[in-house]
Amino acid sequence: MKITILGSGTWGTALANLLAKKGEDVTLVSALPKDASYLLAHHSHPHLPGILLEPSIHYGSIVAEATPNQDVVVFAAPSKYFRATAKKAAPYLSPKTILVSVSKGIEEGSLFTMSEILQDEDHALHQVVVLSGPSHAEEVAAGLPTCIVSSSHDDKAAKTIQHLFSTPYFRVYTNRDPHGVELCGAFKNILALASGISDGLGYGDNAKAALMTRGIAEMRRLGQKSGCQDETFFGLAGVGDVIVTATSKHSRNRLCGSYLGQGIPYEEAVQKVGMVVEGVLLLPALKELENRYEVELPIADFVYEVCFHRRDPRDGISVLLGRALKSECDNG
Repeated sequence: MKITILGSGTWGTALANLLAKKGEDVTLVSALPKDASYLLAHHSHPHLPGILLEPSIHYGSIVAEATPNQDVVVFAAPSKYFRATAKKAAPYLSPKTILVSVSKGIEEGSLFTMSEILQDEDHALHQVVVLSGPSHAEEVAAGLPTCIVSSSHDDKAAKTIQHLFSTPYFRVYTNRDPHGVELCGAFKNILALASGISDGLGYGDNAKAALMTRGIAEMRRLGQKSGCQDETFFGLAGVGDVIVTATSKHSRNRLCGSYLGQGIPYEEAVQKVGMVVEGVLLLPALKELENRYEVELPIADFVYEVCFHRRDPRDGISVLLGRALKSECDNG
């Protein structure tokens, strides 16, 4: 197959390498010409140390040249730049092309997920698939065992992408709830920030387990309000992605949270991470969703207060623990 990946961050690069190893015809497009030149010259990514990229990968920086007549176009731009990337690509997409979103986030204002942005910008109504789950780029690039989901309302498209990306170490399941999958992929970054804050405060595993578990309950409540399938939240895209993002040394969101827990302002914390922290970008849109659906999200609110209102993290945890006692099954 002929495949273009728009976005040469660690995730887009790891997926390009995976497909090239399978013998697919892959073009990786960087936003900046200098980034494309670096990848071509070094066959490596600065944030994937020790990984040698397949020599068959083509590199470019011009969307109009890389997207026509492709079987699959993968959108791997950060959520902040996702719509701009989709807008650039839309005029050049072939009718047969399957569009795949591997980015995680919700657009502020429209409250669209990434696949919904693709559909909003794409007036030719291409098949759209979401590829998501517990999958750090560093581990995928190293060939470590990973399982994710290919989700779409179009079963044929979901299965095409399932087979395209599956390898002996990268197993892909199908799923029919793309909105739920994307909601999980976005919300889990908030829970990773919360878990990182707990780490930064010096709390133990008990606190982190509580934040993750009750956070999944929040994620599920929001999903129920917006028509998602319950099973999605207990699968790879839900619980699986929460576990990996909230606990891993590779997680930018958990690392950013740990700086917040140490009392570092969020602007400085993001700068110290040195890469995009999607959870912080998501917070305003998540607050809008909370108001739209009138759902209670106390952990998400806590992270929002720490980031944007400079709330003392220790005080915020105390407020969470001091809420009115209730049944675990209560809706709040």
